[in-house]
Amino acid sequence: MLSLNVKAQTGVPVPEFKQFEAAMQQFMQRWEIAGASVAFGSEDRLVYARAFGYADMARTQPMQPSHLLRVASLSKPITAMAIMKLVEQGRINLAGKAFGPQGYLRSAYYTRSIIDPRTYDITVRQLLEHSAGWDRQVGCDGYGSCDPIDFPLHVARTFDVPNPVGDSTLVRFLLAKKLNFTPGTRYAYSNMGYLVLGKIIEAVTGQGYEAWVRNNLLLPAGAQEAHLGRNLATSRLEREAEYESRYKVKACNGSGQVVPAAYGGFHLEAMGAHGGWVCSARDLVRLLLAVEGSATRPGLLTPTSCAALVEPSGVPSSYAKGWWVNKAGNRWHSGLLDGTATYLVRTAGKYTWAILLNTSPNTPAFWQELDRLGWVAVPGAASWPTHSLLSPTLNATALTATPDSAGVWLRWTRGSGTRRLVLMRANNPVDAFPTDGVRYPAAPFGEGQPLGADTYVVADAATDSVFVPRLDTRQAYHIRVVEYADDAATAYQPVYTLDGNPTLVLDPAAAVALNLYPNPAHEELSVAGATTSLSYELLSVQGQHVGNGLLPPGGTIPVVDLVPGTYLIRLQAPEGPVSQRFVKE
Repeated sequence: MLSLNVKAQTGVPVPEFKQFEAAMQQFMQRWEIAGASVAFGSEDRLVYARAFGYADMARTQPMQPSHLLRVASLSKPITAMAIMKLVEQGRINLAGKAFGPQGYLRSAYYTRSIIDPRTYDITVRQLLEHSAGWDRQVGCDGYGSCDPIDFPLHVARTFDVPNPVGDSTLVRFLLAKKLNFTPGTRYAYSNMGYLVLGKIIEAVTGQGYEAWVRNNLLLPAGAQEAHLGRNLATSRLEREAEYESRYKVKACNGSGQVVPAAYGGFHLEAMGAHGGWVCSARDLVRLLLAVEGSATRPGLLTPTSCAALVEPSGVPSSYAKGWWVNKAGNRWHSGLLDGTATYLVRTAGKYTWAILLNTSPNTPAFWQELDRLGWVAVPGAASWPTHSLLSPTLNATALTATPDSAGVWLRWTRGSGTRRLVLMRANNPVDAFPTDGVRYPAAPFGEGQPLGADTYVVADAATDSVFVPRLDTRQAYHIRVVEYADDAATAYQPVYTLDGNPTLVLDPAAAVALNLYPNPAHEELSVAGATTSLSYELLSVQGQHVGNGLLPPGGTIPVVDLVPGTYLIRLQAPEGPVSQRFVKE
């Protein structure tokens, strides 16, 4: 059996989940799982977000709750919720036709490929419920199945288009086939049906699928850690885990190379609406909490829409719209790709959990055990903690830097956190991040304990500005501000928002010092070498504006009216904004 240190857990410890954690460790050992990320929620609280094992195949990087993983078919509930949001807005009707003159996809790009007239009867509801008429288990063109995501090279040859093919071409391929049954008469699980739903979202909104879903569903829920993924290992997203690929196939780009299926074997970029999302477990839970709402917070979808999502279709009664359901009122979905196995559950008792793995054993016994795993924690739900580990929904914005000879002033517009860390790295982007539940003392750059890869925490601020001293003006500094919550709601455990943080690069040229004299000054300042008119701003050391003007060549800057003390002058020089401190006597 593979030796895994699955007890190397990260995230905020929650004693009430000890029994679950023991079961999780046994599960990972039994199925040789490299890494796992798990989150649990109740009502509007995220009560648990921890990770096990490793995020890389070298087993050197512990999995963190902030790691992103491919969620595969958990993308379908996301698409279904987005469709219901558009239904609420009156822009989509569940009974509306997908194709044709009266449909949402009416362009000749799609309709000229249709050979079966029954295709024009397909409705949005049938696409959501997998009853649109496509059965991928019935082979086509000599293949044992007819899901074109499995043979993109054949699709490319059929339409004489470059590899790898896009999702629109995959849809057209299936439209050029006869339906396997009359729409609405039976169930057959269909990835392509959800790709069509993604194209409908684009047609109705005039926006790309990912952009609309993020801006209208995910970000309003505070779920920033969700993006469409990419195919190749070299294109992994920031903080995305590695996947343990267990078999090889021919590359989907037509190169003829045999590659790990998880990296190059399937074109993830063409799987968005049915299987392309990359998320953290904690933000999947956060999304479901926000969509349904609670007694104190309205949901992103109305109760009517939420009820429609889980209403059984009747063909069969165990599938609704993007969810498997049962008579007990529970709903769930699983996801599978090579290197990815995922599970998302919402119970009738309003408990929610997500389990994301970067290994995919894919046997019936494995899925049965994964299905039972989250239920280990439910009997103890009455004693779950009252804290919520939800990170801030809004990041700081408008990050700016004002260098001077002693360091740099950083300013931003505060987000919704209680505090924020300032991370800094010389000459390379920040790629090491704080961990939930851990506090990080600030220190001048290079003097504290690095987060990793030479990234340092140079400030921990509740305000909207800090001064960072003693920088080497010959280096370029990459700066990132991380919002975090640390209050009674989180039980005073810091929880960090790591997606969408403001960043900037402080270029060496911007650290040029001004040659001011006299300094200290009494009535006026002069700037040596100023040959053109330059605008300037005077600031207090706290960053407050105290004056501004235009400095003509050979002119002076009046400071006689300033209260004695230390100030900053920021001047728009030809090489960029530069600044320096001076003392008013």
